[in-house]
Amino acid sequence: MLAKVHRLKRKKDFARVFKKGKGFRGQGLFLKALSGGANQSRFGIIVSQKISKKATERNKIRRRIRAAIFKKLPGLEDNFDAVIIALPGVEEKDFRTIEKTITELFKKARIIKEK
Repeated sequence: MLAKVHRLKRKKDFARVFKKGKGFRGQGLFLKALSGGANQSRFGIIVSQKISKKATERNKIRRRIRAAIFKKLPGLEDNFDAVIIALPGVEEKDFRTIEKTITELFKKARIIKEK
């Protein structure tokens, strides 16, 4: 579970990321990232009704994305705000594919710490 300090919640935070952030597209996911947020990296997840009309399916996708972020959290840079948008077709992907896609998106956005 992603802690509350790692979540984007306010509408103005989402708007700031959408306006000033850079976009990266992956397999079924789109990432908008912006540096210079709070002291910790924060994430927002958007799964619209275009993906599925059923709330249970949208929540399942949200949980998978959140779990993938949680696994990568220790290796991520601080001071990033990011919004992950699910695109049509992601409902057919399994967790491993979603996790791999999120890792690739984080590498493109240079959110993963260099060793």
